[in-house]
Amino acid sequence: MKRIIIFIFGFLAFVSCADIYQPREIKTITVKEFKIDSVSIRAIQVINKNEVVYAGSNGNIGFFSDNENSKLKPIVLEIKYQDSIRPNFRSIASNNKGIFALSIGNPALLYQLSDGKATLKYTENHEKVFYDALQFFNDNQHGIAVGDPTENCASILLTSDSGDTWHKIPCANLPKFEDGEAFFAASNTNIKTIGSTVWIASGGKKARILKSDDFGNTWQIYNTPIVQGNGPQGIYSIDFVDKNNGIIIGGDYSKPLENNANKAITNNGGLTWTLVSDRQNPNYKSCVRYVPKTKGKEVFAVGVTGISYSNNGGITWTEVSKEPYYAIQFVDRKTAWLSGNNKLGKLVLK
Repeated sequence: MKRIIIFIFGFLAFVSCADIYQPREIKTITVKEFKIDSVSIRAIQVINKNEVVYAGSNGNIGFFSDNENSKLKPIVLEIKYQDSIRPNFRSIASNNKGIFALSIGNPALLYQLSDGKATLKYTENHEKVFYDALQFFNDNQHGIAVGDPTENCASILLTSDSGDTWHKIPCANLPKFEDGEAFFAASNTNIKTIGSTVWIASGGKKARILKSDDFGNTWQIYNTPIVQGNGPQGIYSIDFVDKNNGIIIGGDYSKPLENNANKAITNNGGLTWTLVSDRQNPNYKSCVRYVPKTKGKEVFAVGVTGISYSNNGGITWTEVSKEPYYAIQFVDRKTAWLSGNNKLGKLVLK
């Protein structure tokens, strides 16, 4: 019996140690840059390690590949609304029906791209309309877009039919916003979805987290310690590794070298947040993303101030590059695509 007990405890100890993530040794981190003329790219949708789709500021939706043997060559679809308006796209997402891109400004224009054609799925005219981000849930049927308030609440669009139709949630069903509280169309990453849960991060007068556990039908709102109070301050990006553990990042876009109260983590699904690496780098960043299959330990953050990396869940960071980028999206543990002003980038870990 004693031998059996010793064996059991030894086995449990082995399992426990095996379950603890050991940071891997990354010997090199390289970023290859690809020039894309006359377009600011703040939203990307990765296809694989060689192919990515981007939404641009000049009404362009582009497909890019760095594989010379790719069956699909780089193409750009130029979109115009009423023959004169070129949508400034800051959001892109995909599901089993195609790719969707959403513009900022008035009018709001949400397009579906499929079989090389762009179909307008939603429009909204209002002097205050400004949509910032777009994502689909894991089931591909439910989707969500978020924008600045046109009344006293966030502007939130929902779809439950894979993007065929979209409807705006009335303010009666949403938490009230403070005057001056809004969102940032910086990287299409102030929304995160897992299962039926969605988190949205705000900024400006307040830096808060809106959360729904039922595909956006009912909502709660939670405070954060992120710097707030003025227009360019707040949360610019949010990511979760599971339904409990997440990270937010941002700062003050008008003072990008400052690093006070601009990074925080949660372990209770976003109800409360704890500042990390406060008054230490990285400074202002517009996008943060966990590296897949690293148990929430490896994290990258990008912005106009460069690229930074953490291997302990955001507690401490190392600067990787001073090259400015707006957004990053991982394909796997070794590869990510980046987007910036007049460029795309490919990050490779070895």
